[in-house]
Formats: sequence, C-alpha cells, structure tokens
Amino acid sequence: MDRHTITRDGISATILTLGAELCSFHGADGHEMMWQAGPAWPRHAPVLFPVVGRMKNDRLMHGGQNYRMTQHGFARDRLFTVSERTEHMCRLTLRDDATSRALYPFAFQFDLTFSIDDGALTVAYRATNTGDETLPVSMGAHPAFRWPLTNGVAKEAHILTFEHDEPQPMPRVSGGLLGPAIHQSVIQDRVLALNEDLFVTDALILPSPASHWVRYTAPGAPGLEMGWKGFPSFGIWMRPDGDFLCLEPWSGMSSPLDWDGPFNAKPGITQLEPGAVLEASYSLRILDAG
Repeated sequence: MDRHTITRDGISATILTLGAELCSFHGADGHEMMWQAGPAWPRHAPVLFPVVGRMKNDRLMHGGQNYRMTQHGFARDRLFTVSERTEHMCRLTLRDDATSRALYPFAFQFDLTFSIDDGALTVAYRATNTGDETLPVSMGAHPAFRWPLTNGVAKEAHILTFEHDEPQPMPRVSGGLLGPAIHQSVIQDRVLALNEDLFVTDALILPSPASHWVRYTAPGAPGLEMGWKGFPSFGIWMRPDGDFLCLEPWSGMSSPLDWDGPFNAKPGITQLEPGAVLEASYSLRILDAG
C-alpha cells in the first residue's frame, strides 16, 4: 500500500494514499499515538467526505434522483493523488470522476495537506466547487488514538480536558441518525472522565462547542493535544471492544432522525457556489508524560 512519511523536529507522520489516511504519528521516542487498525475497527483515521455521519436509508436525493451514499461518504475508500510532497509536507488530492458522480453528482476537488511545523502536525482540509452549480458538502476528521495511551495505564485513568466548559445538552445517535439535543452534558468543569460505558449507545456529540482544543491525558503516559479551526462540531467515539478513542472535528453531522429531504437542504450542509472553497484544519501535538 502506497504511503508517505513526513518528519520534522523529531515528529513523524505517515499517510496512506488510499483514503488520505493518517496511519502513524509519533515523536522522537518512537511511541506510537495512533490506533493501529486492529480487528475491532480496521481503520486509523478515515477522512469524512462528502458527508459526515449517515444519511437516512443511505440515500442522497438530488434533482429528483436517488443516489446511494453510505456512512461518512466515499473519500475514505478512494485512492488520492499525491500533488505535492516535501520532507515536511504532503498534499493529496481527490477529484470527481465517473465513479464519484454515480454516488455524488457534483464536480469537486478535495485536498488534504499534512504538514509538520513548530512541533505539531497540521491536517488542512480544502473542498473546492469546480462545477457550475451549487455544491452541497460536508467534511470531517475521524482519527483514532490509543486507549490506553501507553501499556499498563488503566483506561479509566484517562481524561479529556477542554479549552472551555461545555455544558450544552448533547444529542444521541440512533441507527446512525441524529436525535434531539436533550441529554445532559457529561463534561463537568471542562473535564470528561473517560470510561467505556459512555459509548454504549454510540458517539458523544458536541454540536457547537465553545472550545477549539482538547487535551487527552493520563498519569504516567504521553498525552495529546488536538486543536481545530473551521470545524463547527466535534464528536468522540470508540467501540467497547476496541482499545482506541476517536476525536473528531466535523463540518456537518448525520441526518436528524425526523429528516429525509433533498441533499442541498440537509441540516448542517455547506453550500458552495461555483469556484468557492470550504477550508478547515486540525492539529496534533504530543504532550510530555504527566
């Protein structure tokens, strides 16, 4: 499988051209921070495009026709082209073609740029409308990190610390679709104490967090700080049988349980006029063991 590794200042990241998927991230000590795609979940950090989450009945309706659009879209399973590469940076590009148009009848260019600078890895998303009609689009990140962060540390010792407190009610996911935001936040005084029971039903969702960064830490383990720009929503997810935790900045979400309309009217979708772009990014920084 074609892969590209970029390095700088002791930081190393490896990206697959299949799905433009980040599959390794570590510092000078070689300690791997990413989940290594085990049997519980065979992915590392899938890219979400042109939808985030699920459409009702896996159906995209546009122009009086139905198209099959499965959960999180098709980009994660497509081969990207390496359009630029240096020792510190790699840009991968996906453009519409006959295969994509059978699922998503729009012209687009989708670029992901991975770069290391100032001790952090930044992943920049850019969706461009290359067609002559409005482009409805969503995009998001889905990186999975080790949980526990290092061997010998209990899962229950891990916490997420947010930039700000996040008291707003949280929606729940049912059958991949979004329920109403009526559930009390499980984040208290900026901290989410992690345990597997939090994810029995599905992901935790912050539709519009006040925070733009979160720290994932445990005593005696190297930690991780994720920051994001341009992504208005945030998800946290794991499978109870997997040793990973996904931290997911999103621009868009699953369809609401009670919504089933044309794609360009989907709640949370971004409408790009011809020539317009949608940009967002997230960054990862390794923290010293606490």
